[in-house]
This record gives sequence, structure tokens and C-alpha cells, in this order.
Amino acid sequence: MIKRDLDLERQWYRLLVELERLLDKKPKDLNGVLFIIGIQELGKGARLFSKEQKQDLMHIAICKVLSLAGYYELEGLDAEGWPHWKLIKKLPHFDLLEQEKLLKMHVLEYFEKEYQWNFASPGSEL
Repeated sequence: MIKRDLDLERQWYRLLVELERLLDKKPKDLNGVLFIIGIQELGKGARLFSKEQKQDLMHIAICKVLSLAGYYELEGLDAEGWPHWKLIKKLPHFDLLEQEKLLKMHVLEYFEKEYQWNFASPGSEL
């Protein structure tokens, strides 16, 4: 594992620990974190969601975090208040591992930009 990958995993671990502290439950993986972001971006609070709605929430989160790199743009909200995104820049072709790294990097950036959390070093403040 190269240093950049190790740094990413350390920062990711710190994010999971902070989310566990806030939510009293540690997200299992990237999908769990994306689900949390989707709920936050929907802005309707935690509630029961259908399987389809959970998939939509994860799509919202992916679009939101990738919008930070200019891949998506918010088109607007539908009649029920759900955000809709438009692809504005073609996504790179990555294998699954590289896709996960890209998403993790932008999820960390999301929390840094939206909530001013800092994952750069072990002594960093959140």
C-alpha cells in the first residue's frame, strides 16, 4: 500500500470514528456513509425509507460528493423535495477499488467543506 492510500485509510477511519461518536453507531462501510450523506442532503431528517428510496439517497450522496470535483450539478428539486442532479463531466473509467478511493476522497472533502471537519492528522480537531 502506498503512502497516499495509507493516508486515505487513516482519514477514513477518523471519519468513521467521528460519525460513530455523533450517531452512536459506526457506519459499516462507504455505503453506510453515503446513506448518511443522502439523508442529510435530502433534508427531511431520519425516518423509514423504502429500498428504492435508500438507493435514491445513496445516488443523491454520490452526486453531491462528486459535484465537489465538477462531475455533477444540481438541477433542482422535484415536487416532493428530492434533489435531482445532472452529469456535466464524464466520469473516469476506474476499477472498483479506484472508484471506492475516488468516492472516499470526495466524502472526506464533503465533511471538510460542509462541516469544517479536519481529518489530516491524528491530533486534528473535528
